[in-house]
Amino acid sequence: MTSEHRLPTDVRPKHYDLTVWTDLDNSKFDGVVHIDLHVEKSTNTIVLNTLDLNLSGIVLHVIIATDSTKKSIEMNASHQMVDKATQRGIFTFPKLIPAGSNARLTIAFDGILSNSLSGYYRSTGGKDRTIVYSLTQFQATAARKAFPCWDEPALKATFSTTLVSRADTVNISNMSVRSEQLLSAAGCVEEGSWLAQKAATLEDLSAWKKTRFDTTPPMSTYLVAYANGPLEFKEGAYVSRNGQRKPLRIYATADNIHQGQYTLDLAAKIMPLYEQLFDLDYPLPKLDFIVSDDFDFGGMENWGLIVGRTSAFLYDLEAHNIRLQQYVASLVSHEVAHMWFGDITTMEWWDYLYLNEGNFRRIHRDWQLDARFLGSNFYRARYLDAKRSSHPIEVECPDPDKIVQIFDDLSYCKAASVLRMLADYVGEDKFLKGVSIYLNKHKYKNTVTKDLWEGIQAATHLDIPRMMDNWMGYPVITVTERAGGIHVRQDRFLETGPVKDPKDNETIWTVPLHILTVEANGSTKIDSVSLLEERDKFICVDVSRPYKLNAGTSGFYAVKYEDQRLEKLGKQVTSPNFAFSLQDRIGLIRDAFALASAGYAPVRGALALLDGLRDSKEYLVVDSIAASLTFLAWTWWENDKITTFLNAYRGQLFAAIIKKMGFDPSDKDTADDRQLRVKAIEQAAEAEDPWVVGELYARFEHFRKTNDRSRIISELCGITYRIGVQRGGKEAWAFVKNIAEKPSNPAEGISAMSALGETREESLAEETFSFATKEARVQDVLHYLRGLRSNVKMRRFLAEKVMKHFDELEERFAGIIELIAHIQTAFASLTSHADHKKLTIFFEQKNTAKYELPLRKSLDEIKMHALWIDRDTDELKKWLAEHQG
Repeated sequence: MTSEHRLPTDVRPKHYDLTVWTDLDNSKFDGVVHIDLHVEKSTNTIVLNTLDLNLSGIVLHVIIATDSTKKSIEMNASHQMVDKATQRGIFTFPKLIPAGSNARLTIAFDGILSNSLSGYYRSTGGKDRTIVYSLTQFQATAARKAFPCWDEPALKATFSTTLVSRADTVNISNMSVRSEQLLSAAGCVEEGSWLAQKAATLEDLSAWKKTRFDTTPPMSTYLVAYANGPLEFKEGAYVSRNGQRKPLRIYATADNIHQGQYTLDLAAKIMPLYEQLFDLDYPLPKLDFIVSDDFDFGGMENWGLIVGRTSAFLYDLEAHNIRLQQYVASLVSHEVAHMWFGDITTMEWWDYLYLNEGNFRRIHRDWQLDARFLGSNFYRARYLDAKRSSHPIEVECPDPDKIVQIFDDLSYCKAASVLRMLADYVGEDKFLKGVSIYLNKHKYKNTVTKDLWEGIQAATHLDIPRMMDNWMGYPVITVTERAGGIHVRQDRFLETGPVKDPKDNETIWTVPLHILTVEANGSTKIDSVSLLEERDKFICVDVSRPYKLNAGTSGFYAVKYEDQRLEKLGKQVTSPNFAFSLQDRIGLIRDAFALASAGYAPVRGALALLDGLRDSKEYLVVDSIAASLTFLAWTWWENDKITTFLNAYRGQLFAAIIKKMGFDPSDKDTADDRQLRVKAIEQAAEAEDPWVVGELYARFEHFRKTNDRSRIISELCGITYRIGVQRGGKEAWAFVKNIAEKPSNPAEGISAMSALGETREESLAEETFSFATKEARVQDVLHYLRGLRSNVKMRRFLAEKVMKHFDELEERFAGIIELIAHIQTAFASLTSHADHKKLTIFFEQKNTAKYELPLRKSLDEIKMHALWIDRDTDELKKWLAEHQG
């Protein structure tokens, strides 16, 4: 790819010798980098990336080799310029550097340890936020903020890192420590070096130390990582396939480190599993985790040094919170998988981000993670991909502004969903064999899409590119029954309704149909071979017997049946006489509501299907029912009549589950039981069921008045605090705010932050918004705002406040992913045509380059809700009225 934002290829880096001096007391850093280069094309100009750094001491040593001699030339830059717009440093030298020669570029640099959450920055932790430490976050284009470099994924090099710091702090980087000495030790500081000049300014060399780390394999700059500060650690290990014992550590501040054991234990289980799955040993000598109090992403896969938020990697083993266990396990397994996908083998440019993020995450099968995947990934991706603002998985990213916007559910969730579909079609064993071929062939290299398809093709002997190369958007498969079988037709699915313009319906997908049929003797058969590769075709199926397309809900598409067949399927998927899977039941519910919301099918049919499944005892089926009813509630939130009817229906449905199971957990509960009870209580409370709300409020008040939290169920902390704030006024709000600032664990803190937005008093909503946007940690702002968004009484208040203060928010959150999330949080829950028009006009006067994609998604979301309200308000009101009591 050529672009004004891509660096010239005249020279390429081969090795970085990087020294970084960290001064936490004065919030600054400086250092020197020696970069070994190979000159591909004769030039006298070197161009690299740099941003927000002061550069000095720029020297180039050129080694010119002839047949018999080597000659070294030293040159200082005759001209240097930093172009902030393109984030480049341009250095011109007095003589031409000949092609084929090797060179070493030396640059000294210094910068500020800010709280920007990118580059090399500072974080504060501890019970009173008095512990200061520094760490890096370089993805996607922020290594250039920490040291001058060729900051593109394809320009891999090896790295030798040296960190200089206060003697009483800890230094961590991608590799193991090679040596560590006080600067006062004999031979520690090389005479004449940059470090010697720096050390000469110190009064007490024994107060500082130098930590040198082993050299890395070839890697991309965005994966380089280091940290410094008064951190503590827990240690474990795993045994690699080759018998080598490799250490595992997790680092955190002293007040948090005791909650790191769960992540450490997970890593010890996952590492050997991935080595086996990918048939490739983890090549680094160790793997560390750092728990950061201030972090932009959930987690970051720095090679050998994974970094994540406190909520990502901390878990209180005494909490017995299955939902949180699963969340941490999902993040840990995802980031560890990146040690292979993304780190050993890395996408060539950010267009191919999904090659990193779409990794396979099927660990802990006892948690039914394949079925859970549907709610956590599959339907999130489908929801986004149904918008006109959707983008391909492989999306052009010409500049840093565009790159940060593609870290979304398409790059993550759709990529994983499409790979899951492919694995199901070719068989998981062959799929993983293909992945292994891909990883081993491109070890320490960069890849593009065709490289992965070629690996899987080599293992399966199937034409993988033909099947996979056109998955932009997705189809709805319409099934029409005819004599002797079914007619199936594919068209693009759009959330705004059936396609009218032929230009929107030009794609023909290669669709694995996975047709499940029930034979006369009751046995089931799945046709896993049939593909729909044309617009439509006829398939022989006995329509007098039960059948279903997309068995296991593995295919990334929706299926529209005729009304009568959908009604039959609703009964058959719950019958013990037919072997439909949990995934089939989930898929049937989710498809019905997706089709109804987009105008492909009547809402009455989707509601009838849901009502027929209301007695289900499976958590993930009930979760799908809850998601569908919540979708209705969030669409018609300003229609009082429908809200009243819908709350009565939801309250009755979920309160009945609670009364059967009991409010409190039992020692006899399975994991499914616990999650089912929690979901039912949350849903009943959101529907304002008097009994459930009263019980939660009584427990909250007991805690507030006595400081005895024993009656607060860990998994219900969030909804309990929400009800407390809704009903308890200023005293309750202040109590929860104190918890938010000093929680017993990260999950409780997030629950409290979100709960503050649930107030019914506008003055308290003002305080919540003000605190969130002016005082809260940058990474926590969204939790407060999402609480205001979920509060129907304050949803418009939030939108108006964000519009009023948009310029301030844009300035504060510029360059980090939080800005994108703020836009979707504030505006995507609005549901009227007037809202769509107002926001369109508001943003017409702004430069939206940094958030164009999320803005378009939000506007699409508003339009979808408004059209659904136009279409189905009367029918929904009628159905709900018929199903009261």
